[in-house]
Amino acid sequence: MDCKEANRKISDFLDHELNSRELKGFLEHVTHCRDCREELSIQFLVQEGMARLEDGNTFDLQKELNRLLEEAERKMLLYRWLRYFVYGVETLAIIAIITIIVLVIVL
Repeated sequence: MDCKEANRKISDFLDHELNSRELKGFLEHVTHCRDCREELSIQFLVQEGMARLEDGNTFDLQKELNRLLEEAERKMLLYRWLRYFVYGVETLAIIAIITIIVLVIVL
C-alpha cells in the first residue's frame, strides 16, 4: 500500500470499515510510514476531539489512538490464527477423503 491509498483509507479505518486484507495493508503501512501515521493521528484527533469537546469530557486522544491501533493488530492476529485453523481443517478433510477413497478401492 502506498501513502496515497493509506490516506484514502484513514477514515474507513477510524470508522471500522476496512476488511481484513485492507486492514492488514493499512496497519503495515502506517506502522512504517511516519507521514501517514502522523496524518492518521491528525484525523483521529480532529474526529474524536470534536466529539469529545461537545461532550465536555476529559480525554487523552493519543492514548486512545494507540489503543485503537493495538485492537486492530489483535484483530489481525485473530484473523491469522483463524485462517490457520481453517487451513488445518481443510487439510484434515482432504486426508479423510483420500483415506476413504483408498479404503473403498482396497476393500
